[in-house]
Amino acid sequence: MPALRRSASTRRITVKIVSIVFILLAACGASSAQSTKGRMRLERLIHHELVMLPYYGVFDRLSYSVDGSTVKLMGDVTRPSLKSSAENVIKDIEGIDKIVNEINVLPLSPMDDQLRMALYRAIYGHTALNRYALQAVPSIHIIVDKGNVILDGVAANSTDSNIANIQANSVSGVFSVKNQLRIENQETSTTDPKTAK
Repeated sequence: MPALRRSASTRRITVKIVSIVFILLAACGASSAQSTKGRMRLERLIHHELVMLPYYGVFDRLSYSVDGSTVKLMGDVTRPSLKSSAENVIKDIEGIDKIVNEINVLPLSPMDDQLRMALYRAIYGHTALNRYALQAVPSIHIIVDKGNVILDGVAANSTDSNIANIQANSVSGVFSVKNQLRIENQETSTTDPKTAK
């Protein structure tokens, strides 16, 4: 009889422990879901604020990463004021405690300015790509630094990406072209920095 009492009380304790474990796991899952939802909301707000900057254009690129309540800003801009503006527009977003601003301000260069205009005409003047120019901020960004070109942003398909690359390489005075265009609707890693298109 004492063995039966022990086994019944052991079963009750085991059931209680298992119940507690399930409750804790459910709470952790709910917390994780809320955390993911909060992060996605924060990323949407940051993205919106960055693309709405008045002087953000086709010759600039801005990206960011979120780590808890810390936001890291990255990219290249042609105006120093755009670097400070990017930080200023997101600093008051709820959930951000710290901003690390690593945006690079491209050096002033009349030669690079001429290349930017020639590249814009070559890329957006192509019949397959001129529809991109109709967007408020075209999704193919042209970054020029000392004659070196980076194509960044999003293309609708790999054909458009290849055409943009060929057009950029055809511009006289360009030293090198790095094609970093991503293809629309292809998944990217969640650890990659997000880009403001």
